[in-house]
Amino acid sequence: MTGLSRPFAAPCGPTGVARHTIDRARTRILVAGAAFLVAFLAITARLGDLALIERDTGSRIARGTPGDTYTGARADITDRNGVLLATSLATASLFGDARLVPNPEEAAKKLATVLPDIDRKVIAERLASGRGFVWIKRNLTPRQEYAVNALGIPGLDFKREDRRVYPMGTLAAHVLGFTDLDGHGISGVEMSLDNQVHKRGETAALSIDVRVQNVLTEALRQAMADFNAIGAAGLVLDVRNGEILAMTSLPGFDPNRLNEAKKENLFNRATLGVYEMGSTFKIFTAAMALDYGTATLAKSYDATKPIQISRFTINDYHAERRWLSVPEIFEVSSNIGAARMAIEVGPQRQHDFLARVGLLKPSPVELPENGAPLVPNPWKDINTMTIGFGHGISVTPLQLATAAAGIVNDGVMVSPTILKRAPGETVIGTRVVSQRTSLEMRKLFRLVVSDGTGKNADAKGYLVGGKTGTAEKTEGRHYARHALLSSFLGVFPINQPRYLVLAMLDEPHGNKKTHGYATGGWVAAPAVKQVIERIAPMLDVMPIGPAPEIDRALKIETADKTPGGRKVASN
Repeated sequence: MTGLSRPFAAPCGPTGVARHTIDRARTRILVAGAAFLVAFLAITARLGDLALIERDTGSRIARGTPGDTYTGARADITDRNGVLLATSLATASLFGDARLVPNPEEAAKKLATVLPDIDRKVIAERLASGRGFVWIKRNLTPRQEYAVNALGIPGLDFKREDRRVYPMGTLAAHVLGFTDLDGHGISGVEMSLDNQVHKRGETAALSIDVRVQNVLTEALRQAMADFNAIGAAGLVLDVRNGEILAMTSLPGFDPNRLNEAKKENLFNRATLGVYEMGSTFKIFTAAMALDYGTATLAKSYDATKPIQISRFTINDYHAERRWLSVPEIFEVSSNIGAARMAIEVGPQRQHDFLARVGLLKPSPVELPENGAPLVPNPWKDINTMTIGFGHGISVTPLQLATAAAGIVNDGVMVSPTILKRAPGETVIGTRVVSQRTSLEMRKLFRLVVSDGTGKNADAKGYLVGGKTGTAEKTEGRHYARHALLSSFLGVFPINQPRYLVLAMLDEPHGNKKTHGYATGGWVAAPAVKQVIERIAPMLDVMPIGPAPEIDRALKIETADKTPGGRKVASN
């Protein structure tokens, strides 16, 4: 040995006391961890239960359809330029567990102080029913939600739902329609596009242009006020591709406040109402006669006296009492001349022609509110003559506009659509008249505005053409002489048609400005002029100055047959 000792080595493990302390701490940690795990699992399970209750009980009871589950918010609907027309906002809907509400009467009384539109008695009965889920009020505002929470009533809770909102209010309301509380479309495009915007969640772009829509609505609302009419309808149509840029029915409604809307205001006069459209139907009488070859622009018809057929008499509003050429019949809106043109074509060919232009079946437009025409059966000679000037057949304003658009659009009719067409989309139409007939009809349209019954629609620089219409409404089996449906159908520019504007007033009354007249030329034509002057710049249709070559191309020479000059009716 060297005499050196080994260094002292400390023991490697803890002493018995230390080991006991560590083991006890480890046990406590394990117990606490297990307790947290159990609590977490319990909370998770409870959240799962609540989710199932929310989905399978709340949604099912709310919708009233067993197994129906929430499919997400409805997608937006926009105009052709992306302006928002309909969207969905998350809101709170108030429900209660009647088993947990201690005093139903008192609870209903308190709720009525912050939700004054609820039926206090009904809510008290629901809260006393003992059911686990009862609705109290759907789609509360944030202010209402806060006020209910402040009441502190046990057993009440909120369910998150989506409320359909229409930022433009009454504008295009009949086109858009509305949904029920559960988000299902029940009218307008909300109904017809339900699969797209609700089930698939795809945004829909309409053909409507809110700028044009606003102009049309304002013009018709002003005309209603000026002539004390009970209603109005109108539309703006692209004659080349069938897109509806505006459609209005008045009086209207606000889809955000359906509970305030009158039932009759929900009626869409433009697509659901069917009317005898009066002398606007002379468009089709002239077109079919020219197209069948039974008439030419140079041909004349006897309008020297009324037509007596059976017990009926066909008169002119302002009788010329002479032979009238086809252009003159159109210009002065002669019922006698139109009736003679129609009977010369004959009942069967007239029927076939009106079917060809879509006037004998409902419009294919994508709206559920779509009226079916009323046509005579059997189709006799007297029907042929009266239909020749727009009586004895009833169609919707949209049908009339679509058919007239086909006549002026080089003879090709395109189905109307309320949906925006894709850029560059090929639009296939149906030929309804020859190109020659279309050109001759455009000349007649221009003659009506330049020299005839539609002078009040002559928006300078835009080469407007069109046709007036005035029809007496029926009361029972008779016509009401002073209950008129007055309209004007205008197209611009008529040398190369792009847009059609239709305005219709229901039971207008003449005033001093119209010399007491309430016919289409006096009350509807000015509204169309106003619309054209305002929307043309929006649609990139620039006014043109004097254009002798265009005037010559559209000019129809008609002889002056009366000493005082040719008289023009106000039809």
